[in-house]
Amino acid sequence: MLNKLNNLISNSLENELLEFKEAKNTYDLDKLGKYFSALSNEANLSNSSEAWLIFGVNDKRNIIGTQFRPKFADLQSLKAEVANHTTNRITFIDIHEVITESGRVIMFQIPPAPNGLPIAWKGHYYGRDGEELQPLNLEEIDRIRRKSTFIDWSSGICESATVNDLDSAAIEKARLQYKVKHPHLVEQINQWDDTTFLNKAKLLINNQITNTAILLLGKSESEHFISPALAKITWILKDKDNLELDYQHFSCPFLLNVEAVYSKIRNLKYRYIRDGSLFPEEIEQYDPYIIREALNNCIAHQDYTVTGRINVVENDGSSLVFSNAGSFIPGSVENVIEQDAPQEQYRNPFLANAMVNLNMIDTIGSGIKRIFTIQKRRFFPMPDYTIDNNRVMVTITGKVLDMAYAKLLATNPELSLVDILLLDKVQKKKPLTDEEITHLRTNGFIEGRKPNVYISSTIAHETAQQTDYMKQKGIDNEYCRKMIIDYLTKFKTGTRENFEKIILSKLPDVLNDTQKKNKIRNVLQSLKDKNIIEIDHGKSWRIKNV
Repeated sequence: MLNKLNNLISNSLENELLEFKEAKNTYDLDKLGKYFSALSNEANLSNSSEAWLIFGVNDKRNIIGTQFRPKFADLQSLKAEVANHTTNRITFIDIHEVITESGRVIMFQIPPAPNGLPIAWKGHYYGRDGEELQPLNLEEIDRIRRKSTFIDWSSGICESATVNDLDSAAIEKARLQYKVKHPHLVEQINQWDDTTFLNKAKLLINNQITNTAILLLGKSESEHFISPALAKITWILKDKDNLELDYQHFSCPFLLNVEAVYSKIRNLKYRYIRDGSLFPEEIEQYDPYIIREALNNCIAHQDYTVTGRINVVENDGSSLVFSNAGSFIPGSVENVIEQDAPQEQYRNPFLANAMVNLNMIDTIGSGIKRIFTIQKRRFFPMPDYTIDNNRVMVTITGKVLDMAYAKLLATNPELSLVDILLLDKVQKKKPLTDEEITHLRTNGFIEGRKPNVYISSTIAHETAQQTDYMKQKGIDNEYCRKMIIDYLTKFKTGTRENFEKIILSKLPDVLNDTQKKNKIRNVLQSLKDKNIIEIDHGKSWRIKNV
């Protein structure tokens, strides 16, 4: 177990599946039980075989040793003590005691919650949000429960439907796409009748029409076969004030109507501001691959059991928003970007497999990652994923939002997608976790204090952002103090409102108005504490006569 311990300490981030605690002498049983519940549930959600709670290691990953339950029998009795308060009396896989040169370490090996059975501690379900212990949210509870009762809606049979309810043009298009995907079968495909082909392409099951066949190939009037589910894609065009200018609904067959939706989108030419030879003169706002991939992902991952529709919203030539009903099964976009393997679970596996056979999507997990890479290559902002209320929305921006950020990508081609995602958050002023801030700061990418971080002076210099950097950094406290003292020396007295008028505009843009005013108040208080200035009747400040 010493090798396992060293591996966890040196190679793993403290995350939803790993927790280090000092526990020098004792540790509260109730809190230990909550961590057991949280780590077990997170292991299930991430399809992991185990999670770890480790005593005797501090936050800096240094082994400091623990005297928690020094007797072996007392330590092992924890298995029963935990089982007494967990769902179905589930407890540790094992409790390992490891003696190192730096001290004794206890490794609690925690099993994943069984499929369909989230683990509670004393009747409450727990999970992790980054490193924080939190109640397990309803979506995660439902996701664990659905794993044992999973029914693939897309493989359902439409009892009264026949091949005649499918669109002949869609079938012909399916044949062409199947040949592209399987070029070695072209001669055989030409010999198959429609029913044989549809069985081979895994759109039918034993000659029976499936929900998938209706979605992808069905005539528009055949949608009723999948009721109460909807086969609907809605395209909406909005102006700069978010008012609808135009819209159109599309039904099955999706195989053909993906192209019909694509044709509605105004993929205008976007002209870059020239900067030497850095940018091309003009480019389409949206790469065609991105539009098709995003839309096909919506079709493949839509939760058709909740009677929702797929939406494509075009916002005044600035962005496209694709949305579908259902949770985001990988959990987070970061998981998709970081993993180098296909997704392990699909909401509609039969549908997804059929779409692979028709060359609509792939199953190697590269589609989303390729979207990010294309945006990176174009120096455009990264896609924004919003996962909320059992709905997934992805926003694709079709222009440069910040030329300085675009230059950053152009002049630092070695940046990984993970780093670019984090820097994208900084540019968009999105919240960052402590772990993300530490990573960016360690690599010299950012400066400032949370939450007001900004791209560092080093990066600013490399990307010609010096002006923006100084604007964000603003003036320091010493300069504020000098301005206040100079004002009082010249005008004898002054109110905080007077100081705000001359200083607020010079403070960094990363601060909001309240934070800027608080900064001035703190500088005044500092000068007062040093007996440099004093306040008269609670309003006017003046130089203190010593």
